[in-house]
Amino acid sequence: MFESVQALIDEHREVERELADPEVHADAARAKRVNRRYAELSRIVKAHEDWVAAGEDLAAARDLAKEDDAFAAEIPALEEQLALAQEKLRRLLIPRDPDDARDVIMEIKAGEGGAESALFAADLLRMYSQYAAHQGWKVELLERNESDLGGYKDVQVAIKGSSSDPSQGVWAHLKYEGGVHRVQRVPATESQGRIHTSTTGVLVFPEVDEPEELHIDPNDLKIDVYRSSGPGGQSVNTTDSAVRITHVPSGIVVSMQNEKSQLQNREAGMRVLRARLLAKQQEELAAAASDARKSQIRGMDRSERIRTYNFPENRIADHRTGYKAYNLDAVLDGALEPVIASCIETDEQERLSALGDQS
Repeated sequence: MFESVQALIDEHREVERELADPEVHADAARAKRVNRRYAELSRIVKAHEDWVAAGEDLAAARDLAKEDDAFAAEIPALEEQLALAQEKLRRLLIPRDPDDARDVIMEIKAGEGGAESALFAADLLRMYSQYAAHQGWKVELLERNESDLGGYKDVQVAIKGSSSDPSQGVWAHLKYEGGVHRVQRVPATESQGRIHTSTTGVLVFPEVDEPEELHIDPNDLKIDVYRSSGPGGQSVNTTDSAVRITHVPSGIVVSMQNEKSQLQNREAGMRVLRARLLAKQQEELAAAASDARKSQIRGMDRSERIRTYNFPENRIADHRTGYKAYNLDAVLDGALEPVIASCIETDEQERLSALGDQS
């Protein structure tokens, strides 16, 4: 596995030279791609340097121990440092999801449970918004369809990061959130104190960086405008500001009415459409590849129940990783790091096992 490191070190030097070229920075999209690759390769180069240094320190200690027993006492600790450095490098050499550095479009939809499911959709939106704040990310509301009791039948947001390092990317962390989230609690409308089980669906798509990255033929679009309904200010039900975009070849339909301006709703709708089309293309490519890795952590089945939030026991459990903790209140306040870390860890283990099977 480590044989590939030299090629990556050479690529790192080449990318470093690219970053010094003013022409690269004249193209914002290209500069963004080059910066992302540089950040990813820099972590590998640093890990390789640490691994080489740990090996040299251990070899030196072993040589000195032949003449001075005092150095022999240092060998176990140096062996442990080498093992840790080797494992870190090995993990960094796992083929990374090329979308990890992307921002995301997230949709949260009420499912089974009616009003209670819609209320939990609002809880999930708050949880992800708080988690994003902890990470230094920004959350932009794109569209919402509120329920009568204050929850959401459907809400869409864009979550944007600031780091060019793919390991710190929004998609790298939130791609595991897609699926069915199950909540067990006593609804506010339940007079008998009985625990109800409801479900809320979450969809996560990597956002297209630049419109030019994914070509959409205008002739493939059917665009309808209509009057908004529900929350939205004075323009609601008075102007044709709502927009429905249908991508005819794929059948994907996106509706937007959150903004007062038809142009703003159209731009938001196109962002969501591009994200969905990108995800559809990637799913088709993965399905067509006979050797595509079937991840148990982030499968394509969006109907899979991935997590349970049990309020009476203050328990959260991820059914894919076996993670369980009794701090649901903290998680709903945005303390999602350990839950997502369990997904990343399990996914990396699968990738390592797949590489081992190929060798």
